[in-house]
Amino acid sequence: MVRMAGMAGVMIAASSSASTLEFPILTSLVLVPLLGAAAVLFFGRMRAEWGKLAALTSSVVTGALSLWVLQAFEPANAGFQFVSRHEWISQWGISWHLGIDGISLFLVVLTGVLFPLVIAGVDPHHDERPYFAWLLILQAGVMGSFVSLDLFLFFVFFEIVLVPMYFLIGGWGYDDRVYAATKFFLFTMAGSAFMLVGIVATALLSRGALGEVTFDLVALAENGALSVTQGRWLFVAFAVAFAVKVPLFPVHTWLPDAHTQAPTAGSVILAGVLLKMGTYGLLRFGVYLFPEASVWARPVLYTLAVIGILYGAIAATMQTDLKRLVAYSSVAHLGFIVLGTFALTDQAVTGGVMQMVNHGVSTGALFLLVGMIYERRHTRQIAELRGLQHVAPVFAGFFMVVMLSSIGLPGLNGFVGEFLILIGSFDTARWWVIVGTVGVVLAALYLLWAYQRVFHGEPDEANSGFAELRLREGLLLGVFVAIIVFTGVYPKPMLSRIEPSVAALIEHVESRTTYVQPSNEEAGK
Repeated sequence: MVRMAGMAGVMIAASSSASTLEFPILTSLVLVPLLGAAAVLFFGRMRAEWGKLAALTSSVVTGALSLWVLQAFEPANAGFQFVSRHEWISQWGISWHLGIDGISLFLVVLTGVLFPLVIAGVDPHHDERPYFAWLLILQAGVMGSFVSLDLFLFFVFFEIVLVPMYFLIGGWGYDDRVYAATKFFLFTMAGSAFMLVGIVATALLSRGALGEVTFDLVALAENGALSVTQGRWLFVAFAVAFAVKVPLFPVHTWLPDAHTQAPTAGSVILAGVLLKMGTYGLLRFGVYLFPEASVWARPVLYTLAVIGILYGAIAATMQTDLKRLVAYSSVAHLGFIVLGTFALTDQAVTGGVMQMVNHGVSTGALFLLVGMIYERRHTRQIAELRGLQHVAPVFAGFFMVVMLSSIGLPGLNGFVGEFLILIGSFDTARWWVIVGTVGVVLAALYLLWAYQRVFHGEPDEANSGFAELRLREGLLLGVFVAIIVFTGVYPKPMLSRIEPSVAALIEHVESRTTYVQPSNEEAGK
């Protein structure tokens, strides 16, 4: 199998490539939302609508910058592009080091696109000024997490994200919002403590080989100074933090509560991009930093992923609250992403990266739709919803398309990533794939059954006045559906940008372990 010439050379080439521009585009992706938050607080004091306008403007500018990055990205370049590096705390080897590759590109774009849609389409019921300010701070933190190439800087952004999400859930959520916000914060903070220890230990233990303390991701990953035992212990520290963020079974219990009690915008952002910080972290910082330990830990992670797939699907089937059903479906879908990540084949990892984005789009849209149902009926209990298709057929049509995407119907975006994960994982995790595939069948069961109970039948008196989709809501959902259909029918633009970086990562793993990816001939047997 023809491979690339090694990760280090690729990174150096990328750093000097034409796509590394003088204009700090990645820094702008972080700073524009922060400046927008300050503008919201300033202008919102004068008039409330000015605060929302400032929030929408800054989020739209950030989204436009992310789309510009997508357009300027060089698909054939497997290394980090648009690299920006400046010394920050030089005596500790900490720098403002940013860059993106095919693995992080579409997560950056998803973050840039999702926030303006949420700000434009979902209004808070009270206190608009702090609400929009927290959303923009959240966007800056998520952006920083996806573009950071310095471990300490990544940790800073990783922790920043917790604060605005805590206040969004606790301040604008539903009845048990304080409990859900506190549980979310405690779980993720506990996981982050393990990662902080791992980050500091990785930098200090690598000091001998590098001649200095550094938190630079590329330098630490390429020097290979850690012993096998050290690498495995440190991998566990990182993996615990990211497992909580995903979340993987059994540290998943905060997610259903957070999703159920969060405001609609919070649920969309949580499902769309926050959970992907966990799956992205496992790939970027787990597999890349500790390739030998990643191969060593695969059986455990396979098992936890498959348990999550089955448990999430079974728990979703038993839910009576429609929003909680969608929350448990995330546990199942994210299990597939973890399974693909640690299968360590080109197809499986590519599918996992693609599914991070696809899940964010489809599940984000599902939470939007559930939020619209609650605004109209003031209930999410499936037993109290019936016959909505008769009174709101357009609404039901949008819900069906998004639901079928989540199931993985061919022709929609959910199918592409899921199919690549399953076919790519079959040779390295065969029995786990066979068991996990049951989750695909269960996903069809709980989503189709929920749709039948909510939208079919004759509406009773309480549901007969259910309002049809409004123009603003239709335009908002139309963007999601357009992405779902386009990506499902024509995934090549995404795949062509993801595959080179994934191939370079697999080469990096193979060069540092005894693991060898199955050849095309072996995979076809």
